[in-house]
Amino acid sequence: MGYLDTVYSEAKRPRTSYPAQLVDYLCDRFKIGAGSRLLECGHGRGEVLEAFSKRWITVYGIDREVVSDGYLAPHRILKVDMERDRFPFEDGYFDVVFSKSVIEHCHDPSHFLAESFRVLAPGGRLIVMTPDWKSQMEIFYDDFTHRTPFTPDGLSDALEMFGIREVKVEKFYQLPIVWKYPALKWVCRFLQLIIPVRWKLKNKFLRWSVELMILGTGVRHTP
Repeated sequence: MGYLDTVYSEAKRPRTSYPAQLVDYLCDRFKIGAGSRLLECGHGRGEVLEAFSKRWITVYGIDREVVSDGYLAPHRILKVDMERDRFPFEDGYFDVVFSKSVIEHCHDPSHFLAESFRVLAPGGRLIVMTPDWKSQMEIFYDDFTHRTPFTPDGLSDALEMFGIREVKVEKFYQLPIVWKYPALKWVCRFLQLIIPVRWKLKNKFLRWSVELMILGTGVRHTP
């Protein structure tokens, strides 16, 4: 069995509305408009890719594993080893390059970042999401394919080293209600003091209050 069948099986992780909510948030926040050309690195089961396409964005996906799935059938997807292969697109092809929970799987993210920069158009935006090492260190290696943990400062430096400018990096709560009401972060911070991350609670508000992501973004400057 492959990674997706084992870790992201329907039995373990049934589909939810979260990918569509995340895409709506990212598109609104970063002004990703209809007609944009977007590459998702590590598209997995295709839920995020599908959600971007419903915003009238032209989507492409690459991944080490490509599964047969109804979500993926209508889209341009290619099998690519993102640590070794040249991404099969010309320079400056995409307005947006997006990845979520991918870069931490790279033994050395250098090739991944260099290729992400290469295929990004001048003025285009890179968005990288990865688990926050400080809040998830106790469970980070529960996924045995995790290789490279990141802190906000580490991700910020990595993006700048590979040519991304106007870099902004933040700890990110995977809670749509917090995106709408940022003041709730104070509640989440209190919960972080009393709830061990290793408990992996089923209650989504409690769990995602303590298991944080890092969101890093920036643009490729026009020459």
